[in-house]
Amino acid sequence: MGRAFVYVILGGGVAAGYAALEFTRGGVSHGELCIISEESVVPYERPALSKGFLLPEAPARLPSFHTCVGAHDERLTPKWYKEHGIELVLGTRVKSADVKRKTLLTATGETISYKILIIATGARALKLEEFGLSGSDAGNVCYLRDLADATGLVDVMQSCVGGNAVVIGGGYIGMECAASLVINKINVTMVFPEAHCMARLFTPKIASYYEEHYKAKGVKFIKGTVLSSFDMNDDGKVTAVNLRDGSCLPADMVVVGIGIRPNTALFEGQLTLEKGGIKVNGRMQTSNSSVYAVGDVAAFPVKLFGETRRLEHVDSARKAARHAVAAIMDPEKTGEFDYLPFFYSRVFTLSWQFYGDNVGEVIHFGNFAGSTFGAYWVAKGLLVGSFLEGGTKEQYEALAKATRLKPAIEDLAELERQGLGFALAVSQKEPSTTSDVRDSTLALERPLYAWHAAAGVVVAASVAAFAYWYGRRRRRW
Repeated sequence: MGRAFVYVILGGGVAAGYAALEFTRGGVSHGELCIISEESVVPYERPALSKGFLLPEAPARLPSFHTCVGAHDERLTPKWYKEHGIELVLGTRVKSADVKRKTLLTATGETISYKILIIATGARALKLEEFGLSGSDAGNVCYLRDLADATGLVDVMQSCVGGNAVVIGGGYIGMECAASLVINKINVTMVFPEAHCMARLFTPKIASYYEEHYKAKGVKFIKGTVLSSFDMNDDGKVTAVNLRDGSCLPADMVVVGIGIRPNTALFEGQLTLEKGGIKVNGRMQTSNSSVYAVGDVAAFPVKLFGETRRLEHVDSARKAARHAVAAIMDPEKTGEFDYLPFFYSRVFTLSWQFYGDNVGEVIHFGNFAGSTFGAYWVAKGLLVGSFLEGGTKEQYEALAKATRLKPAIEDLAELERQGLGFALAVSQKEPSTTSDVRDSTLALERPLYAWHAAAGVVVAASVAAFAYWYGRRRRRW
């Protein structure tokens, strides 16, 4: 027994919601589209789980953050899907896939067939057991990946007000959860093996700023070591966290944020994999022409840097989903996905954005003792990455545009002196050709040479003479 659809989206995360909206705008007919998800709710904006959802007062709750409100677009409630004739298969796990036969087999034994499949399976949180440790099943050990995790985390937090929390991991989840724990009046200690927080993105100088801000909020940092084991009570709850360096931390709760792994298992041996994800082309199409992949699970070509990457961020998931549907519905008018890598975070009163790539030499700028500062990354003489804390909407937009232009940088000291002003100036230049982009350098501020002006006069005179001659001839026709 089974059902057949023209289009099937496998996965119910952020990308699924944005793809569904794009399908309806592309004219999909009622009954043609199906979404299969292990979660029991329709797609929602996952970033809310580590931010507004964890607030002690006026927390974010569904349906307020269903997709696609994160991009200031329609909010797709269950009613919306019904009105648009989109079949929802929720709370359902797919246990096998056959891309040659174009079928999916669910855990309940139903076969769902498709003509076009979009894989939006995302990624799962890495568990302690994958590192040879145990304790994930303890009642007060929390992960954060989906709505069920967030709901459990809130329940544990509410029972630990005034208590001690240990956060394992210094990345996105660790930093954002630590901030939320502090706001919930819980004492926080962060533990991670790296030399500083957000080690995959932040420079030591940038990381120091945020660590000092967290310390001012009462957060403690233990770096350069990892979890060794837990002490448990008779109720199966963690009472202390033992570290490899011999430290023992009292704990009323533990939050684990040690990375994610793309959900590719269903397609291993059937589709080409790369960078830990499913390899796609610039149209988000996999090695099977009937199958597309988007979001955390997809490794796609980043045109700006000429290489394939797998990006773990909601902005990439949203835009890739829309692009994939456009490529499916209107292939003749859809070009290659041209994405500028973008990451952001908001914690306490802080808010930062990053664009591009963090390789090459780093040039910091701004006031690190104040509220607005940033950095540029320069590789092979080109600006390839930029970061800004505390910027305005206009400043962030300028930073994004300047990074996409990849202007040549001739003088690093001058770049540091100009700071944010450089991005603001470069962003105001509208490039007409590649050479125009490369001309967007610090040398632009140099005065024009005399021969430039002379050449301009000659050209202008020639044009005027031709116009005069042409006008006289035309009167004779």
